Amino acid sequence: MTRGQILQINISPGGVPKHPIPIAHVSRLGIEGDKHLYRLHGGPQKALMLMSAEFINLLASEGFAVYYGAMGENLTVHGLPYSDWRPGQIYRAGTALIEFTEPRAPCGKLRPYGRGIEKRLLRAPGESGFYASVLEDGIIQPGDTIELVDPVVAYARSH
Repeated sequence: MTRGQILQINISPGGVPKHPIPIAHVSRLGIEGDKHLYRLHGGPQKALMLMSAEFINLLASEGFAVYYGAMGENLTVHGLPYSDWRPGQIYRAGTALIEFTEPRAPCGKLRPYGRGIEKRLLRAPGESGFYASVLEDGIIQPGDTIELVDPVVAYARSH
């Protein structure tokens, strides 16, 4: 499936958890009002972090104390299988255009959500989330579609 939905948009004054907001103004450096340690989790190549709602729900069913925003994701998405996420994919999210850049590596800040969560997040690419750069500024709201851009359009943008 190449189309999903934005369930929740999350920001924080730094660290985890991130808390939901009703609308996001997205630019090259991420969501307006979101703070993070720039050298580790920010910058143009890591402007946004996305995570699958289905995977967060799976973690919760396995006994981890997680919820949307707990994992530090900016965008909690539904209906877009994380197992299909790859670097270089370009998506339209609301009115913003984003490009997946790299899987997120889990860190020790997630330990409060359960013993062994870091190891659990290393089972498959995309499970721990994916970073994205912002190619075109825009507005994103819960309920917006996130959709893979036509591969021809994606190719034309990159060349």
